Amino acid sequence: MNQEEWLQFVKKIKIIYDSKFIPLHEPTFNNKEIEYVTDCIESGWVSSVGSYVNKFEEELAKFIGVKRAVAVVNGTAALHIALKVAGVKANDEVLIPSLTFVATANAVSYLNAIPHFIDVSNETMGIDPLKLDDHLKKIGEMHGGHLFNKLTGRHISAVVPMHTFGHSMDIDGILNVCDRYNLMLIEDAAESLGTYYKGKHTASFGKINAISFNGNKIITTGGGGAIVTNDDELADYAKHLTTTAKLHHRWQYEHDEIGYNYRMPNINAALGCAQMEQLPHFIEQKRGLADIYEKLVKQLTGVKLFKEPLHSRSNYWLQTIIIDEQYELEKVLEFLNEQGIMSRPIWTPLHHLPMYKDCPKSDLSVCESLYKKTLNIPSTPITVEENE
Repeated sequence: MNQEEWLQFVKKIKIIYDSKFIPLHEPTFNNKEIEYVTDCIESGWVSSVGSYVNKFEEELAKFIGVKRAVAVVNGTAALHIALKVAGVKANDEVLIPSLTFVATANAVSYLNAIPHFIDVSNETMGIDPLKLDDHLKKIGEMHGGHLFNKLTGRHISAVVPMHTFGHSMDIDGILNVCDRYNLMLIEDAAESLGTYYKGKHTASFGKINAISFNGNKIITTGGGGAIVTNDDELADYAKHLTTTAKLHHRWQYEHDEIGYNYRMPNINAALGCAQMEQLPHFIEQKRGLADIYEKLVKQLTGVKLFKEPLHSRSNYWLQTIIIDEQYELEKVLEFLNEQGIMSRPIWTPLHHLPMYKDCPKSDLSVCESLYKKTLNIPSTPITVEENE
C-alpha cells in the first residue's frame, strides 16, 4: 500500500470529524431524547407498557409504509419471532446469505431449523437471485407444491435476504425465485431503515420482516428491534408471543402457549420516538458523507467505495470500501486503526463458524472474495460541510 496516499486519507477523515480518534459508528442524540426519556421516567411507565411504545410502533409503520410494527428488545428477537409466526418449523431449511451477521443464522437455529447458506452478489452484497435459482435447480425438487432439498430430504420453507450495510438487494429477483419455488420471503432489514428499492421501503416486501435499533444502527433505542408486516393477524400473533403469550385480563395471569419476554420497554421506545424525528436528517448526512468518501477514495490506488446498487436509494448505514486483492486486508486494518480511524472487516462468513460449518450451502465464491477485500470505515452521521 502507498503509505503516503493512506496518510492523506487519514488526515482528511480527521478533519471531517474534527477528532484524532474516530469510532466506526456512534449514536447521535439531541434534547428531544432527554425530554422524552425524562417524561417517561417521571410518568413511572418505564417497562413494556406505555404510550411511547404505541407511538414508536405507529411512527415506524408509517415511515416504512406497512400496516403494523411490533417493537421488541432487539433485532435478533424480531427475526426469531418473524420466522416463527410466518410458519418456519423445526427441521426446515431456511435460505440465508453466508455474508451476514451471525444473528440471522441464530434466529433460524432458535426454531431448530437449519440455515442453508447462499452466495451473494458483487453488485449488492445481498443474496444473488440468479445463483440462488441455479442452486435450487440442482438440489431442489417440488412435492405437493413445496420445495425439498433432495440431498437432505428436508423442506426448504423460506428465504431471508439481508440488506447489507443498508444497501437493498435485488428484491425483484428474489421475489421471482420465491414465486417459482413457493418460498416465504422474510426480510432481514436490520441495517436498512431508510433504504428504498424502486421507491418502496425495504422491510415492506416480505411476508413479515425484522429491523434492528442496536446502538450502532442508523437510529437506536439502546437495544431494540421491530417486527413489521402488512398482515394484521401475524402482527397480533407476534405481539402476543412477545408478551409471554399472556391472555388479556384485568388481573389474572393466564398464558395459552410458550411465549417470550421480548417486548420493548417504554423507556427505550421514548428514545426511539426522538430518534425517528431525526431519521430523515441522518439519512441525508450519511448520503452526503458517502459523496465525500467517494472523492477521497479515488485518491487511493486500487480502492473503491461501495455505492448503492441499481434501483436502490440507500441509507449508507456503514460506509464500505473494497480494496484490490493485492493488498493484505489485515495490514490495511492495522494501519487505519493505529492511526485512530476505527475500521472493521466484514463478518466472518457464517459457514466458517464451527456451529454452522456442516450446514448445507451453495457455491460461496463471491462471499469468500468479498471477505478478503472489504472493510467498513467511520460512518457516524455528520454534516460534512460544517467540519471541513
